[in-house]
Amino acid sequence: MIAVCIVVSSLLLWRTRDLRLALVAPVAIAMQGLIFLITAKLVDRDRPQVERLDPSPPTASYPSGHTGASTGLYVALALLALRIERTWLRWTTVILCLAMPLLVAFARLYRGMHHVTDVSAGILNGAICALLAYAWYSHCTNRR
Repeated sequence: MIAVCIVVSSLLLWRTRDLRLALVAPVAIAMQGLIFLITAKLVDRDRPQVERLDPSPPTASYPSGHTGASTGLYVALALLALRIERTWLRWTTVILCLAMPLLVAFARLYRGMHHVTDVSAGILNGAICALLAYAWYSHCTNRR
């Protein structure tokens, strides 16, 4: 997630010279991460009692940090992709970006790492943070 965010943000900065635009995805991920840490400490829910396909980290199950981070990043990128001029490229990018968090959520459930409510909370957390980061950018752009 971090590598994708750095690469895409760097490309956006290089192509547009707009620092605020390039910071939308990192801000979304940072907000999501802070909310994840606070919520995980407050709730501290155990992981599901199912057979897991890989060892689980010693962190709480609620909310899903992987799902939240992927949602924050890819929803932010989908919102930014709405600025692409070529219609086919815009909608292809938006659809791929919106599919990624759903695939991550499915993988976390399939591997036995989370309850459905864990990934649902992660999606909600990431989506709200992406929308807030994009709204911040739009607000700053409209004030110029």
